[in-house]
Amino acid sequence: MKEARFYIASEDGVQCLLCPHHCRIKEGGRGICRSRECHDGKLSALSYGKPCALAIDPVEKKPLNQFMPGTFCLSLSCTGCNLSCRWCQNSSISQASPEETESTILSPAEVVDLCLNKGLPSIAYTYTEPFTWWEYMYDIAVLAHDKGIKNILVSAGYVEADPLRDMLPYIDAANIDIKAMDDSFYRKYCGASLEPVLENILSMKNAGVHLELTNLLVTGLNDSDEQIGRLCRWMVDNCLQEVPLHFSRFFPMYRWKESEPTPKKTLLRAKETALNSGIKNVYLGNI
Repeated sequence: MKEARFYIASEDGVQCLLCPHHCRIKEGGRGICRSRECHDGKLSALSYGKPCALAIDPVEKKPLNQFMPGTFCLSLSCTGCNLSCRWCQNSSISQASPEETESTILSPAEVVDLCLNKGLPSIAYTYTEPFTWWEYMYDIAVLAHDKGIKNILVSAGYVEADPLRDMLPYIDAANIDIKAMDDSFYRKYCGASLEPVLENILSMKNAGVHLELTNLLVTGLNDSDEQIGRLCRWMVDNCLQEVPLHFSRFFPMYRWKESEPTPKKTLLRAKETALNSGIKNVYLGNI
């Protein structure tokens, strides 16, 4: 087993310090992400070296529209997520334990060699929440960085400051999914909180990471003019108006079938609101 980082011992197990959940995990138990387990008084990264998804994608699919456009990336994922979004499009792997999915065995060096052999200029850590398999992503990213391969993070950004700080020197680009500019929305529908995400976005920008943001507009929940305007004002107030903003169309999935697919007029209205607010680059996705 690969020992995880960012935890401390507790009286009856360990406390994980990777993300704001700070899960207290008893011997034999797992954290919210399902991929970190207390074993013999240590925290183990269960999904290390066991990708459940590998694909070659256009970088625009991440979505990144202004980072190496027209190129392809090796997309890689392991099981695990520290959010529980009710409409997750990848729930079969994000809301699953490593043993519940098919996977292959690939060392970090083998992932980088695969990328080199395919002539791909970047690796994207994507589909689930890469920070829940932090150790695997980190080891790959360090080797890729040394070989001149770019590292792309696709994440909800729900991680503590120390793990993020250690990862940032090796991340070239990131797309961060802002669920809503409303902490109660995060807590009710995603099982997380908003403020750490916003702080981490600013940390990435300050570190020189190429940053793009995504906002999935769920019909009747976070698609109001007030919600969209709040996101745009936050970006402008924090000097992020040059950061590309992607409004993505919602489709009923997983445990949320109550809402209709996002009307295209809603997406067009969101784009107009963002442009009028001073956001320079606005894109529409899933249409």
